[in-house]
Amino acid sequence: MPHRPASDALSHFRVLDLTRVRSGPTAVRQLADWGADVIKIEQPAILEADGALGAGRNTADFQNLQRNKRSLTLNLKDADGLGIFLRLVKTADVVVENFRPDVKQRLGLDYESLRSVNPRIILASISGFGQDGPYAKRPGFDQIAQGMGGLMSITGEPGRGPMRVGIPIADLTAGLFCALGILTALLEREKSGEGQWLHTSLLQAQAFMLDFQAARYLMEGDTAGQAGNEHPTSVPTNRYQTADGAINIAVAGEVIWQRFCNAIGKAEWPNDPAYRSNADRKANRQELNVRIEAITMTKTSAEWVDLLLEAGVPCGPIYRIDEMFADPQVQHLEVAERMDSDAFGETKALAQPIRMARTPSRITSSPPGRGADNDELLKELGLCEAEIDALRTRSVI
Repeated sequence: MPHRPASDALSHFRVLDLTRVRSGPTAVRQLADWGADVIKIEQPAILEADGALGAGRNTADFQNLQRNKRSLTLNLKDADGLGIFLRLVKTADVVVENFRPDVKQRLGLDYESLRSVNPRIILASISGFGQDGPYAKRPGFDQIAQGMGGLMSITGEPGRGPMRVGIPIADLTAGLFCALGILTALLEREKSGEGQWLHTSLLQAQAFMLDFQAARYLMEGDTAGQAGNEHPTSVPTNRYQTADGAINIAVAGEVIWQRFCNAIGKAEWPNDPAYRSNADRKANRQELNVRIEAITMTKTSAEWVDLLLEAGVPCGPIYRIDEMFADPQVQHLEVAERMDSDAFGETKALAQPIRMARTPSRITSSPPGRGADNDELLKELGLCEAEIDALRTRSVI
């Protein structure tokens, strides 16, 4: 089918998508959802079974990641397949890949090779550990990056051992950083007229996401440990049990501390030497948490949320995923968007979390069948029916 832009924002760009699994598709989804003409390059079915490198087509995972694209099958190890790809490069703005670093050289898809075809091309690469260095050839997986990136050491309850985060955060953030790098390179190209190679990795993304915990170590020499549901520096910020469940309460700064104490009927606490400053509260956090929870257990979660918000104290319920999607504010923000899916029929998928006033994003098409756009795209390059049939017979497409 012809390109149906999901937005006008990036509809003037063409992206060739060589990615698989999660980090790469996350990057490309950002471009597809904002209107880029994304052509997903896949192996012919006879050469690669469905789901061999990532989720199968008829899964929620694949349907969520791969929307708003067209699909072209190419055997890039075949000279004719590579030749077709390089002809596409002449028409494209961006190529995105997340092979192991040495694979693109073997295939002839490294930056210098692409640049010789199109000096304006931008090559974006994601790897597990970087394009060079002692770990460059190691396979990269999210949980490995969470562990090596320091995140698992600060996640979970104190004394319980390292704990992974419940989402593939290294994959997702590497993909988002890659998309940001692509947009930066496209903006720079407006000045220079030239493309460039940009690359990131799961390990770099995970280290960057440590943010203030990393800054505390780099600037203060403070190596953070596990804090469970507590904030490592702002006390009291924690999950507290209520009469019917639990809520989060975030008391940041002395003004909110005073409001909180008044709201729970403990106006004297700010004058208690054990709780007077945040440093005092950190030193006595265990005792303070026990005393707070004895109070929060006396009302329901809904009662406490209403009471504390009225007092100007940040707090909120702790939802399961189904409860989150049922929340009226989440529904107002249209976090889930309608999608027609070959696998699921009329369903919903996650919408972009950014609102653009003039050029909004929308889901215009579900993930295409493998090679669904072969004939159309190859005819755009000037191939005739007989040539396309010959390529299909040889499993080049």
